[in-house]
Amino acid sequence: MQCPNCQNTDSRVLESRSADTGKSVRRRRECLNCSSRFTTYERIESMPIAVIKKDGSRELFNKDKLIKGISRACEKTSFSSESIINFVDSIESQIIQDSNKDIKSSEIGELILDNLRNENEVAYIRFASVYRKFNGVKDFIATLQSLKNTSKNELASILQN
Repeated sequence: MQCPNCQNTDSRVLESRSADTGKSVRRRRECLNCSSRFTTYERIESMPIAVIKKDGSRELFNKDKLIKGISRACEKTSFSSESIINFVDSIESQIIQDSNKDIKSSEIGELILDNLRNENEVAYIRFASVYRKFNGVKDFIATLQSLKNTSKNELASILQN
């Protein structure tokens, strides 16, 4: 690390601590040449993820869009704002782990639906109705039926174990 005073590259670490809720490390350093003290931050370098839209265009992954969409689906449910942020953080982590640098928007939508199904059925139906562009009552009924069947299968497997 280069000293901001004398530009010397030799320094020693006096103190290290976690910063940004564990996303970076704050280090207090002392220059071995001029004894000046300075602070540095160490962060993991992340590569930006490109989202491939249905029309083939690309845009950078935007966590705020996920928060906005999921917040709408979770309105007037038991999901708190903190729960939504934790949910979106979990989705973002899965996207980062699963993708190289590009991910289709449809994959993100399905990932959200898979996770919402287990978290909150009302939010799942609301999100699915917008994401899958329901045209009428038949689409709602089909989705509710698949949700009901999935719940029955999960209950049967729990009872067998």
